[in-house]
Amino acid sequence: MAENSGSNTIKFLSNLPLFSEFDQSELEQISSQTREIHVPKGEVIFRRGDDCNGFHLIVFGRVKLAFTSPNGSEKVVEIIGPKHSFGEALMFMDKPYIVSAQTLEDSLLLHVSKSAIFSELERNPKFAQKMLAGLSRRLHSLICDVEVYSLNSGTQRVIGYLLKEGSSDNGKTVILQASKTVVASRLNLTPEHFSRILHDLMDKGMIAVSGRDITILDFDKMKNYEK
Repeated sequence: MAENSGSNTIKFLSNLPLFSEFDQSELEQISSQTREIHVPKGEVIFRRGDDCNGFHLIVFGRVKLAFTSPNGSEKVVEIIGPKHSFGEALMFMDKPYIVSAQTLEDSLLLHVSKSAIFSELERNPKFAQKMLAGLSRRLHSLICDVEVYSLNSGTQRVIGYLLKEGSSDNGKTVILQASKTVVASRLNLTPEHFSRILHDLMDKGMIAVSGRDITILDFDKMKNYEK
């Protein structure tokens, strides 16, 4: 995991929604307490139980948040992509990380220190509103996940994921964000169950699968699927 800091940090920050309205002096202040971290694919960023002294923003790449059960199986909680953040809630709670974070691709992250954020929150009410909005979206997403896992079948979860990642057009190809094993865990499925569902959707003429590329062949049929 390589770290550096420089003038590029200000440019990266200015292109992220959270800091888009900051002026040059404000960006310089945040940048002075921000580290650029280049993380190769497959490297652990932090582990469950590590101290949280700031939060991360993704410039490019993809990160999975997961925890490991006592029997050694992994449950993927979230897959996070560019211009999104993670770790804010625990930073505010002054708690250690409750999940581990690992890159799914070569990634460039920004680690913004807790002290920089707290100073800016005291000075800038609009920034506080943006932080609260981001935390609220994360909470809403987690609640939606619980609802989906509780009320929808495995097939409905897979279809919902594909339609969310795709569009309303037949012939749209969805590229899985990660390996099928990781996506299956994110959908609260075993890899075997996930593969069976894909094969079943193929047999029904709804999709075509080639590696991590999944082409939607019948959008209307998928959208109206009931089971």
